[in-house]
Amino acid sequence: MSAIRRESSPRQRHWSHVSLRVVPEGLITTPIPSRSGTFGLRLDLVHDKLRILTSGGQSLELPVEGQSLAQFHSEVMAALRGLEVASEVEAEAFSDRSSGEWDSAAIGRYRQALVQIDAVLKAFKGEQRQETSPVQLFPHHFDLALTWFSGRQVPGQEAKDEERSDEQMTFGFATGDETVAQPYFYATAYPEPEGFVGSPLPEGAYWNEAGFSGAVLPYAALEQVDEPRQLLAEFLRRAHEAGASRMTG
Repeated sequence: MSAIRRESSPRQRHWSHVSLRVVPEGLITTPIPSRSGTFGLRLDLVHDKLRILTSGGQSLELPVEGQSLAQFHSEVMAALRGLEVASEVEAEAFSDRSSGEWDSAAIGRYRQALVQIDAVLKAFKGEQRQETSPVQLFPHHFDLALTWFSGRQVPGQEAKDEERSDEQMTFGFATGDETVAQPYFYATAYPEPEGFVGSPLPEGAYWNEAGFSGAVLPYAALEQVDEPRQLLAEFLRRAHEAGASRMTG
């Protein structure tokens, strides 16, 4: 989905043109331009299917059932051609022909977590006066994330290089990786101000300095409290205050 969006959508700052959005049943693209209007993709994790819709009212559904990456790529490209949507994505990155695994129970738990986390991040976004990105899922690390911008430029960086020139903080949820094996929330600051790491955090959260530098709250910590949303919101606010109050541009 994100590869199709990236191929056909106008570029946006900080890669927002490749990300996906959370909806109650799963994940969607935003409207993607086509020759005859727009189209979008909707990954339904409740009914295990991918739905493609066009602004002209056409729609087509494909089952998602653990087919290989190569087969799924072929099926989606054929569906887009059938709907006369011009969005051809190179097959090389999707050449794996090994059978996939589709664990509906595990995917259901993930979807339910995403929906709840998306709501907390959007509430946190609504508290900010400065510019923020959409709450969005990035495919390269499968993070659901929100980026806050101070509005200041980083001294010594080329203004056209937004990745390095925009002073920012990112708040997100990751399913686990080589740095933190279990699912976790994080908050990072760029450029990292002095005193950011080590600032007070809610109980259960800690400062990570191996692999990446930032605040971490294990997902498991939410399962130990009566008000998990409140704990997550407090983590986000504390980390934001620790970074934003020390950024000087």
